[in-house]
Amino acid sequence: MQKQDYYTTLGVPRNATLDAIKAAYRALALKYHPDRNPDNKEAENKFKQAAEAYEVLSDETKRQRYDQFGHPGVDGSQGHGGHGHGMNMDDIFSNFGDIFGDLFGGQQSGRRGRKKTAPTAERGHDLFKEVTLSLKDAYLGCKYEMAFSRYVACTTCDHKGTQPGTTYQTCKECGGLGQKNFAQGFFMVSQTCASCAGNGFTIPSPCKKCSGQSRVREYDTFSVNVPSGIYDGAELRIKGKGDAGIFGGPVGDLIIKVHVATDKQFQRVEDNLVCSVILTYPQLVFGSQVEIASIDGTKETIKIPKGCQVGHEVVIPGKGFNKLRGNARGNLVVKAMCHIPTKLTEPAKEALMTYSAIIGTEPAQSGGSISSFFKKFLG
Repeated sequence: MQKQDYYTTLGVPRNATLDAIKAAYRALALKYHPDRNPDNKEAENKFKQAAEAYEVLSDETKRQRYDQFGHPGVDGSQGHGGHGHGMNMDDIFSNFGDIFGDLFGGQQSGRRGRKKTAPTAERGHDLFKEVTLSLKDAYLGCKYEMAFSRYVACTTCDHKGTQPGTTYQTCKECGGLGQKNFAQGFFMVSQTCASCAGNGFTIPSPCKKCSGQSRVREYDTFSVNVPSGIYDGAELRIKGKGDAGIFGGPVGDLIIKVHVATDKQFQRVEDNLVCSVILTYPQLVFGSQVEIASIDGTKETIKIPKGCQVGHEVVIPGKGFNKLRGNARGNLVVKAMCHIPTKLTEPAKEALMTYSAIIGTEPAQSGGSISSFFKKFLG
C-alpha cells in the first residue's frame, strides 16, 4: 500500500518551518496518543505515522532527501525499520521525549535534563507592611520604628548552608537531575527525587545554625525616615530590608504602605492644609486680626476683612504640605466660620432685637440665591 505524503500526514505545506512541523506533530501526538485512545488500532497507526513523518521532516538531511526522492530516499534510514507501522513505541517515546515531556507534565526525558551540582542563588522575597501615621506626622515627617521577623543571611556558614571545609555533592540517586524517570505504559513518568528533594544536589554536612538553609529567621528593629508631605496610600520601598536571598542571592525589599489618620481640626486637600476659625458676628462684620495655631504648633496671624462672609477662605501661601517632588509647598487655608450662641443674657437678647429692628429682617438678595420672607422670631 502506498504511503501517505509526510507533509500531508502532518498537515503542513512543503515549505513549512521546523517550528510549524513540530507544532503540527505535537497536535497529532496529543490527539492520537494511545493513552487517550485505548484499544484503538486506527489511532495507534496514525500516532506512528505522525512520528515517522516528524522524524524525517525534523531532520534537515533526511528532509532534503525526501524532498528530492520521496519515500525511497529515506526508507531504511530512520533507524526503526523505516516504516511507520513497524516503529517501536518505546523508541518513539525515547527519541521524542522532549515532545512528550512538554505535552504531558512539562519535564524532559532524563537523558536530556540539565544536571545541577550546586544550589542556585535566589533573591529573597519582598516584605509588605502597613503603618498608620497622624496627619501631623505626615505634615512634619517623622521616624517610624519598625519591628518584625524576617530571614537574614546565616553568618556561621557565610550564606552557603554548609559547614566550614565542606561543600555540596551531586545527588547519587538522580545524577543531579532532581528527578527520576521511568516508563509506565506508553508514558515516560517523572518523579521528584526523594533523596535530594528535587534539588539535584545534597549537603552532606549542613550548617548547624541554619540546618543547610543558608539563612535564619531573626527579629529585626530599625527606624524608617518618613518624608514630610507623605500622603495617604503612598508606598515606601526600603532597599535590603526584605528576606535574605537563598544561598547568597540578593536581599529583597521592604514595602511600606502608609495610611494617614483623620484629624479633628485639620484636613488635607491636595497639598493644602485646611482648617476653620470660629469668629463672632461682630468680628465678621467689622473685620479683625486673629491668631491661630497651625498643626505644628506655630502661630499665624490672619486678617479677617470687613463684612466677611461665612465660609470665606484666608490663604497663607507656603504653609501647607511639602510636595514630595520638588521644593514647593501647598498653602494653609483658613475658613471663616461664625459662632452662633445658643443661650443669651437678657441684655444681649434685647440688644440683638434692637439691632434686628434697625437693619431689618429682609437680607439683600444676591445673584444665585433664593429670597425668603420673615414671619416671626421663635425665641
